Amino acid sequence: MAITPAGVHALVSHGHEVLVQAGAGLGSAITDAQYRAAGATLIEEAKTVWGEAEMILKVKEPVAEEYALMRQGQVLFTYLHLAADRELTEVLLNRGVTAIAYETVETDSGALPLLSPMSEIAGRLATQVGAHCLMQPYGGKGTLLGGGTGVHKGDVVVLGGGVVGFSAARVALGMGARVRLFDVDEERMRYIEEVTGGAVDTEYSTSFGVGQACAEADLVIGSVLVPGARTPHLVSHEMVTTMAPGSVLVDVAIDQGGCFADSHPTSHDDPTFRVSDTVFYCVANMPGAVPHTATNALTNATLRYAVLLADEGWREALAARADLARGLATHGGRLYSAPVGEAFGLENSAVEELLG
Repeated sequence: MAITPAGVHALVSHGHEVLVQAGAGLGSAITDAQYRAAGATLIEEAKTVWGEAEMILKVKEPVAEEYALMRQGQVLFTYLHLAADRELTEVLLNRGVTAIAYETVETDSGALPLLSPMSEIAGRLATQVGAHCLMQPYGGKGTLLGGGTGVHKGDVVVLGGGVVGFSAARVALGMGARVRLFDVDEERMRYIEEVTGGAVDTEYSTSFGVGQACAEADLVIGSVLVPGARTPHLVSHEMVTTMAPGSVLVDVAIDQGGCFADSHPTSHDDPTFRVSDTVFYCVANMPGAVPHTATNALTNATLRYAVLLADEGWREALAARADLARGLATHGGRLYSAPVGEAFGLENSAVEELLG
């Protein structure tokens, strides 16, 4: 769910009408009665919400059934990951939607304030699900990350030292594993070593080094992010063939195309598949497994922007906040994301020109 009752109350207190689809919060353990008490108007069908609302808040990108419901001038504020989805990109352009992507709202310092909460959750989950998949009944080699007395600990390799990777590494440490983390940012690696007291081994990422590490790993977590762009493949099929049977690979970057060459999106209902007798976990929207935590964390991050958009309108809101302006993906049939334009060979416009 994209908003909590507290978030609804904040918008209502600013004079806005908030429409919530009936039952939408149940997966996050939030009842219709709680939304109604906060001031929301409950609507039975999603079609009606799309038809009446000037701004749509979602957790994930629209699904195919919602494409025809979007309309010219409507503001869509959600995770989009367009660089991995040409069809949705073209739909947003053709329907004239003003789409603002959570994942590309970026501060002057390069921080991603709307992606970070979900990244933290996904990183912590990555180690948790990886440890689960390593158990033999679930297809793994039967290795406990923390090992046992007189028994070696599990070897965890983390690719990327951002919020996802560092969160995954810290959970792996807590489970007692040996952790190696690869990145290309020496300052970031220095910070991770200092914060963990050297418990996490960091290494500059090269294809050769990653390949060697994968061959020795029990669990590989891919957490590389290029904001708004398709993720590069860091683990080739050849690297996977060198790994021991039952080893596990968790691709947290799957929403942006994945950072393992053999990755393809899976679901929470059917999360894994096998490649060369290794186990791949490539669930898109990993935080969806913990919706109560995710909904609260997401609302904490997005609410100030949602209120600003509702109060001032999209143009004034983007003009007032450069970080929000960087999140604009499409408007009036034009693309405003350079990485998405590069991914699909589409013409890209500058948001500065739009805002004057």
